[in-house]
This record gives sequence, structure tokens and C-alpha cells, in this order.
Amino acid sequence: MTCKHCGTEIADKALVCYRCGQATTEPRVKPGATTRRPSIVPTAVALLVLIVGALYMALAASGQAPRYLSWVLAGLTLMVLAWRLWQRRR
Repeated sequence: MTCKHCGTEIADKALVCYRCGQATTEPRVKPGATTRRPSIVPTAVALLVLIVGALYMALAASGQAPRYLSWVLAGLTLMVLAWRLWQRRR
């Protein structure tokens, strides 16, 4: 048999052309389209972490950084990490 795409002579039972890599037959089941809507939550949390981090760094440079601000920054960072891990497992 010859490949429909490149014309190379291939085995009669070949599933894929060894030269061009194209399938020799049409797939029996075609995969469905998967579209995911991007979520605004990770972007919003990342922006919040950036703002709190910038505020913390500005106050720390002047020696006036309150202790709770570092805990807020650490908590927001953990939330972002947890969100990313949760998204990977889905």
C-alpha cells in the first residue's frame, strides 16, 4: 500500500507511515473539543499578593512594618500555592 500523504510504499497493515508519520486510516472515535474558560480567581489573588507584598516591602524599608502584614502575605502566598496544586489535580 502507498501512503496517501507522501506516496511512500508501506506495509498493508501499517497504522502510521514510517516516513511522514501520518495515520493511514481515519480515527474511529474523534476527540471532543475541550475548552476551558480561564478563571479570574488566580489572577486576582496573585494581584492581591503583589499589592500586599509591595506594601510590606515599603513599610519594612522604613522600619514600620506591622507583624500582621507579614502573616497576611504568607497566608495569601499559601492560598495561591494551594490553588495551583488544586488546579493541577483537576
